[in-house]
Amino acid sequence: MLKGKVAIITGAARGIGKAIAMEFAKNGATVYLFDLKGAEDTAEALSKEGLKACGVSVNITDPDAVHAAVDHIIKKEGKVDILVNNAGIIARDAFVDLSYKTWTSVMDVNVNGNYNLCKAVVPGMIERRYGKILNISSIAGKMGDLTAAACYGTSKGAINAFTKSLARQLAPYGINSNAIAPHAIETDMSAQWSAEKRASVIAGIPLQKMGTPEDVAKASLFLVSDDASFITGEVLNLNGGALMD
Repeated sequence: MLKGKVAIITGAARGIGKAIAMEFAKNGATVYLFDLKGAEDTAEALSKEGLKACGVSVNITDPDAVHAAVDHIIKKEGKVDILVNNAGIIARDAFVDLSYKTWTSVMDVNVNGNYNLCKAVVPGMIERRYGKILNISSIAGKMGDLTAAACYGTSKGAINAFTKSLARQLAPYGINSNAIAPHAIETDMSAQWSAEKRASVIAGIPLQKMGTPEDVAKASLFLVSDDASFITGEVLNLNGGALMD
């Protein structure tokens, strides 16, 4: 499905990003895994399975580092077809305890990081009149935060608007921009929940179960494939029915 495509996935050393990288690679893409640490080890594990993968240690909040990494890939591969902005961080502070430092840290990674990657890859996509951008958002970006800090849902709401803005402005160049808004996925973030919190979350899901990183990866594969060429500006719910809008 992605044979010959070159993809960048951020936050790809583990969890959802790793699952997306694996799914894309299994479907023929050459994948570049971006992360602060661990990307090389994950890419090596994929390569041992016969998949085309390369790990890149990069801080996505550093625009110069991002542009240098993307330029290197373009020089090597000649293009970037797909960008998945998956990297993100979360905070749990109540608003009355939420520091400016925490607020700006979450915004810097979750919003500015996406901006930096898009600024680096979009010019080449425009030149080639082809590109797929996928942003990993959250149900919190649509509903607001319940147990996470107010900066988390705010950052994901910004990503939803950013996704739609890109979709409108880049559509004339053959570039699709979409997002996925997951909830209740088995990741390091959900592993922080107490047993009571987990039971409460599952109780609010019509399908009565947690999702997996592979669920997100399979939806991601569809949205960046040419099968979804007429879909842009979509923020896809992936939550077992917890939110239907």
